Amino acid sequence: MTSHDEGRADEEPPGPDVPAPEPEPEPEPDAAAEAGAEAGAEAGAEPGAARRGPAWLIVGVVAATLLICCCSAVVGLALSWSAGLLDSR
Repeated sequence: MTSHDEGRADEEPPGPDVPAPEPEPEPEPDAAAEAGAEAGAEAGAEPGAARRGPAWLIVGVVAATLLICCCSAVVGLALSWSAGLLDSR
C-alpha cells in the first residue's frame, strides 16, 4: 500500500453488497475480565503464541525451497562437469 492510499478505506463508504456492521453489546466489566481470564486459562498459552505455528511453517518452507534450489544447482554443475562443459579449451 502506498502512502496516498492510507486511510482511503475510512473515507469511502462501503459498496451496496457489503452488509452494515452490527453493533456489539457492551459486556459488563466483571464479565469481560472473567471471560479474558478463562480464555487465557483454557488456552494455557502466552499472548502471540498462535503466531508461532505459521512462522515456523514459513521458515520450514523457505528452508526446503533453499535446499531444493541448492541441490538442483549442485546436480546441474556435476552434470556439466561430467559432460566436459566446464573444461577450459
